[in-house]
Amino acid sequence: MTLTLERDRVKKPTQQVKLGLESLLEDNAALLQCARVGLICNQASVDHNFHHAADLLHRHPHIDLRALFGPQHGIRGDVQDNMIETGHSTDRKTDVPVHSLYSETREPTEDMLRDVDVLVFDMQDVGCRIYTFVYTLANCMRVAARLGKRIVVCDRPNPINGVSVAGNILEPEYASFVGQFPLPTRHGMTVGELARLFNEHFSIGCDLEIIPMNGWRREFWHDDTDAPWVLPSPNMPTLDSATAFPGTVHFEGTQVSEGRGTTRPFELIGAPYIDPDDYADNLNALNLPGVFFRSCGFQPTFQKHGGVTCGGVQIHVLDRDVFEPVFAGVAMVKLAFDMYPDQFRWKEPPYEYVYDKNPFDVIAGTNKIREAFEQGVELDAIAETWKQPLLEFKQLREPFLIYR
Repeated sequence: MTLTLERDRVKKPTQQVKLGLESLLEDNAALLQCARVGLICNQASVDHNFHHAADLLHRHPHIDLRALFGPQHGIRGDVQDNMIETGHSTDRKTDVPVHSLYSETREPTEDMLRDVDVLVFDMQDVGCRIYTFVYTLANCMRVAARLGKRIVVCDRPNPINGVSVAGNILEPEYASFVGQFPLPTRHGMTVGELARLFNEHFSIGCDLEIIPMNGWRREFWHDDTDAPWVLPSPNMPTLDSATAFPGTVHFEGTQVSEGRGTTRPFELIGAPYIDPDDYADNLNALNLPGVFFRSCGFQPTFQKHGGVTCGGVQIHVLDRDVFEPVFAGVAMVKLAFDMYPDQFRWKEPPYEYVYDKNPFDVIAGTNKIREAFEQGVELDAIAETWKQPLLEFKQLREPFLIYR
C-alpha cells in the first residue's frame, strides 16, 4: 500500500467566511432590539477574533442579554461526556444567569424563559447525527413554539463538508437525545439548514430566523475556510477527530475504548484484549479507501479501561475526500466483534437518558446493524441497505439547503 499523507496535499488558500454571529451583530442586530435575549452557546461560540458570543451580546449597546443556556458539557465546555450537570449558576464574565439544558431538564422551562423574548442559538456542530447540540436546538424550538418566543439561529460551517451524506437513517423507535429525527449518520447540513428541516418538515412550527454565513460553500471542510476552530466538546479537539467521529462514535455503544481519556479521542480505538498487529492487519486487508490503520497501544487516563494499556489502532485518514467514516467505523466494530467473540461486549444501559435499549442501537439509530453482526451478515450487505434511504434523504433535504 502506498501512503500519500493528507498534509502533503497542496494547501489551497482559505476562503473568508462571515459567520452567522458576525452577520447578526454587524447587519441584523435590529432583530434583537427592544427584546429580552437568551443565548444558547458554549466555548466554541466565538467570532474570528475569538471573542465569545456572550461577551459580544452583553456589551452590545442595543442588545439586552438576560440569560445564558448551556448544552451538554456546559457553557464553557468543562464537563466531560454524559455527566449530568446539577443546578444552575451565574456566568463569571457577564454576571448573567446560566441555565443548564443537560440537567434535570433538557429544554428551557417556562420559568427560565420568563424574562426572555427571543432565543439566539450559536453553536458549532460536527456534521454527525450522533451529537446532542442540534437536539438542544430542537428542544428550544419546541418550547419557543409553545410559549410564543422567537428563535434566531446563527449559522456555522459543517466542519466535515456539506456534500457527503452517509450511513443509515435513524428509525423513530430509536429516537433519543443523540438522534431525534430520521437523519443519516452523516447528514451534510449546517445547523441553520437543520433548523429549517426540523421546523418545516418535522413540523415544530416556531417563529424561526436563520442568520446565514457569507462565503461558505457546501464542498468546504472547516480548514478550507478561515473560520475559527475551538473544540466544540471536550473529546472533539481537532478536525481530525470530527473526520473520524461519524464512524468511531459507534464504539461508545461497546466496551471497546473510543479513545476518551487520550489525546486522540475517536482516532485511537482499542481494548486490553485486542492484539494491535492482528487487528490492524485485518482492518488494512479490507482496503478501505483513504485510510490506514496503524497498530498501537495506549492507556486512557479515564473512562473505559482507565489506567490500563489497550491494544488497538490509530486511524490515519490519508484522503478525506474518499474516506468513508461511517462504513469504516462499522467495519471496525464488526471486526472486533468477529475477532474477539469471548471478550467483546456491548455497553450496558443507560445511555443518554435511555434506559430500556441497547446503547449501540441508540447510537446507530437501529438494532439492525448489531443484529447483522450477530447473524454474520457481511459488511457490504449491511451498507447496501443504506443506499435507497440515503437517496430519499438527499431529495428530502434539498428544499431546506441554504448554500449551493
